[in-house]
Amino acid sequence: MAMTEQRVSYTLDSSLETIDNAEEKATRIATELGFPDDEIMQISMAVREGAVNAVLHGNAYAPDKKVVLAFERTGSDLIITIQDQGTGMDLSKIPNPLAPENLLKTSGRGIFLMRSFMDVVEIRPTNTGTELKLIKHVHGPTAGGKEASK
Repeated sequence: MAMTEQRVSYTLDSSLETIDNAEEKATRIATELGFPDDEIMQISMAVREGAVNAVLHGNAYAPDKKVVLAFERTGSDLIITIQDQGTGMDLSKIPNPLAPENLLKTSGRGIFLMRSFMDVVEIRPTNTGTELKLIKHVHGPTAGGKEASK
């Protein structure tokens, strides 16, 4: 992916392979865009968590439901969108993973991690499921559409 504005989209099955596939695509694209190693890891983990939520919670592994994963590079941001075809979610029902009574529970950590790793996290219902938007601001030599020095 060149450093100019571009968008690439993938339609994936509701399977465990999709989770790994989404993470690998995120790692490759973040690397190609010149993000530093720590931010590549953050982007990859946020996409992995988003894919887990889409496949497991959104689509419930239904073979007839798909996950759409899109990467878009604008002048100052990498925008990642993950859409499922599930019934939607109530954000108010997600437990706070930092609350003492939830420290040993596994649910609620994915969204917490995404919010920790990304600059912007938006979750909204759509007519066909849930859309997750993850945004990471571009800093350093890749900002403003300039090629990273190698």
